[in-house]
Amino acid sequence: MVTVNLENVMTFVPQVLKLQQNNIWLSYDEEADVLYLNFKKPSHADDSELLDNDVIVRYEDKEVVGLTVLNASKKVK
Repeated sequence: MVTVNLENVMTFVPQVLKLQQNNIWLSYDEEADVLYLNFKKPSHADDSELLDNDVIVRYEDKEVVGLTVLNASKKVK
């Protein structure tokens, strides 16, 4: 059975709303420690940019279609 900490989820809500995206799909690969955020499905990124904070911004036709957060568990405060 999956348990959800509602208190943690509620702290996440304001941050999600600040993204100003109508749709967000999240998936986490625990083995690779990578969090994927997709703003469009299906998305076919044709370019990407690696930022200094280990985040890859994925673009399709110069529009941000997703983020890939490397070493995601190390970003938890």
